[in-house]
Amino acid sequence: MIIDAHAHLSDSSYGNLALYLEQLKEAGINRGVVLPGGTMDVRKMTEYVTGKAKPENPIPNNDYISQAFNAHPNLLIGFMNLDPHEANVASKLENGFKSGFRGLKLSPMTHQFSFSSKAVAELASICGAYGFPVYSHTVFSPGSNTAKYIALAKQFPKTNFILGHMGFGPADVEGLEAAMKLDNFFLETSSGSFLHIKESIAKAGPYKVIFGSEFPLSNPKVELTKILVLKLNDADLDKVLGGNIKELLHL
Repeated sequence: MIIDAHAHLSDSSYGNLALYLEQLKEAGINRGVVLPGGTMDVRKMTEYVTGKAKPENPIPNNDYISQAFNAHPNLLIGFMNLDPHEANVASKLENGFKSGFRGLKLSPMTHQFSFSSKAVAELASICGAYGFPVYSHTVFSPGSNTAKYIALAKQFPKTNFILGHMGFGPADVEGLEAAMKLDNFFLETSSGSFLHIKESIAKAGPYKVIFGSEFPLSNPKVELTKILVLKLNDADLDKVLGGNIKELLHL
């Protein structure tokens, strides 16, 4: 089974549910982990990364994701996106898990928080209690860089952490080293460079690397091809393409 472990859905012309389902079918991917998109227009991503633009819609549309996975329960799995600055954010996460969400997505570029904040620690603790993972990308800032995310994973060894896009930049050595050393730290491949994905599987092991697409910024079939051309043996390929995320989500 092939599972896309990272896709953003939004009620937009470029990132909607119908388009994602079409691309999954074209790529031959069996299931997808979906989470709110649309907080920023990914067609101008460089403007956000460089600080020239700020997210237009910082409130994640978790309802759109809930509707999607409830309409396609055998195809889609939902991750909730929450702003740690929100009031009662811990209760919102617990209610989300009780309503069918199976993971937490953090967005430091959108919500500008620190991984060392008390609110993030509480969210990470709740994820561990429910047995669901935390997923986040990292940014080049003191509070939400890769080192701070790794420190959070060390603080909560019973919670699983997924590093989006394999970290910051084309080859995040800190992220790879953490995946090699920490049992609860995993690397997700979307937008990752081919060589870094290859090195990560060789050094951290195929059980630490998780396939994702980063739809709609990338196409699932494009990201899947990067994994297929690695020419892994069947057992290792199965882990990367679906087995690892399936185990983390208790599917």
